[in-house]
Amino acid sequence: EVQLQASGGGSVQAGGSLRLSCAASGFTFDDYAIAWFRQAPGKDREGVSCIGADGSTDYADSVKGRFTTSSDNAKNTVYLQMNSLKPEDTAVYYCAAALQGDYNDNIDPYDFDYWGQGTQVTVSS
Repeated sequence: EVQLQASGGGSVQAGGSLRLSCAASGFTFDDYAIAWFRQAPGKDREGVSCIGADGSTDYADSVKGRFTTSSDNAKNTVYLQMNSLKPEDTAVYYCAAALQGDYNDNIDPYDFDYWGQGTQVTVSS
């Protein structure tokens, strides 16, 4: 059974940091790109970051320079380090997996087959 378990969300003040984790199981982790998406109330789901099976990374313009995604293949876990958080980063954050060959480098949710449950991130001003 495929599982993506997101964790690490919480409430922080603007300027603070959080690290999200996405633990994967039930598929060949090394063959997949793992992305983070977020969805704020009343807004569409937005691609935040993606790390490819080859370690390449993509980021939304809104988080470049503040967020960093990384992967620990030995633990089948992907991380999202979020620094300099802003109130507009408040959202439910989801991780998702796509076969590397299906990922088109633009963090499009339609490329992703497997989704985890969300974790809430709240940034107060």
